[in-house]
Amino acid sequence: MEDMQETPAVLGCLGNVQRKLQHYVDKTTVWTKTRWFTLVVCLLLYGIRVYLIQGFYIVSYGLGIYLLNLLIGFLSPAVDPEMEEVLPTNEAEEFRPFTRKLPEFKFWFGAIRAVLVAILLTFFAFFDLPVFWPILLAYFIVLVVLTMKDRVRHMMKHKYVPFSLGKQTYGECAKVEVPKGKEDK
Repeated sequence: MEDMQETPAVLGCLGNVQRKLQHYVDKTTVWTKTRWFTLVVCLLLYGIRVYLIQGFYIVSYGLGIYLLNLLIGFLSPAVDPEMEEVLPTNEAEEFRPFTRKLPEFKFWFGAIRAVLVAILLTFFAFFDLPVFWPILLAYFIVLVVLTMKDRVRHMMKHKYVPFSLGKQTYGECAKVEVPKGKEDK
């Protein structure tokens, strides 16, 4: 009987923790460089930990596959170009930014969450399965090369670039000088 009464309290506590965490995650949206620097630091810490332990190659392989999957979503357009012509191309007269299947923030959040889970898994010995890591590494490299080749081929076929650097400006050519004496009074 007590377990049923404690469950709503535990769920309420978890809900509060989740709201607090979401509050702090939402605050990081404006700090793009800081977020990515944090991800790189976490990846380095994970790499150093795996190197020093000399294990957890299956966890590393799973992390790599997951990060590759996130990267594919980040580089893919939100709408299939076979169905609609919505991709920004160089021939377009108006500026249209590239719309991703997976936005940058969700890409970062998924990656940081995966790296933190992978770091956590390295503290449990039963995740350290014995494997011959050079085969995993070779397979992962082949997978990355084939996947990226397919992505680049898709980009070339539909003539889009998955990175928007912003609207084109014309610098000094667009500035208009007002002659002296003709200024508004």
